[in-house]
Amino acid sequence: MSSSGKEQRTGTQSIERALHVMRIVASRSRTGVRLTEISRLARLEQSTTHRILKCLISGGMIQHNADSRRYHLGHLIFEMGLAAAGKFNVRAICRPSLVRLAEKTEDTIFLTIRSGFDTVCLDRKEGGFPIRTLTLDIGTRRPLGVGAGGIALLMSLPETEIDEILNANALQLGSYNNLTVPEVSALVERSRKFGFALNDRHMTPGATSIGMAIQSGYGVPFIALSIGAITSRMSADRQQELAECLREEVRILETSLAEMTHPL
Repeated sequence: MSSSGKEQRTGTQSIERALHVMRIVASRSRTGVRLTEISRLARLEQSTTHRILKCLISGGMIQHNADSRRYHLGHLIFEMGLAAAGKFNVRAICRPSLVRLAEKTEDTIFLTIRSGFDTVCLDRKEGGFPIRTLTLDIGTRRPLGVGAGGIALLMSLPETEIDEILNANALQLGSYNNLTVPEVSALVERSRKFGFALNDRHMTPGATSIGMAIQSGYGVPFIALSIGAITSRMSADRQQELAECLREEVRILETSLAEMTHPL
């Protein structure tokens, strides 16, 4: 390999590592995450991780709390999100579907979007049922395969891509009620048979959720709708009824989003 080729590979690798570190921090930004944990999840030496974090801090992408010694997302992330909102305003397009589903089912409706090997909760609409399952806050980042939305986004992907995603997320999955790669793979396979994602793994005790992915105009699953309720409201018959409600909204949204692309 020529010297210019080596330099290009080194530069690309540095960017990939920085993006991976940012996603780890984003997944725990509310509570913050320490250097040792970032290093472990990123599979990087602490010295390398620290250098990446210093660079991201200087650019405003990451901030460091000296008292807690934890890292959080920086102000520039918020500013960039505002700048991108006009082009990728998926939340506004999908909001009517969330409202209809919440009114029809009386349960809690979630909208999640794929971001690399993760999902991010874009929106949530609470239904009228008095016992609510607020299992996911807006802005929460989780590994793909966690929750009904994450399972739904994996279901239609090729097996090789699913394996790549789950292996990359293996260390993070354990933080969600000790999930493992084989367990998520089994959930994906079972959900394919059902025709909708079913999460009864009880990451939140007493809660069950179902979900479906929405494809872009290029046939790529990039967002998902899911319904969460207390388990006593999620009988097999009602799961089928809710799945049909989801299918109806998925058809509507895939038409609305046919011209939209999203960088995964």
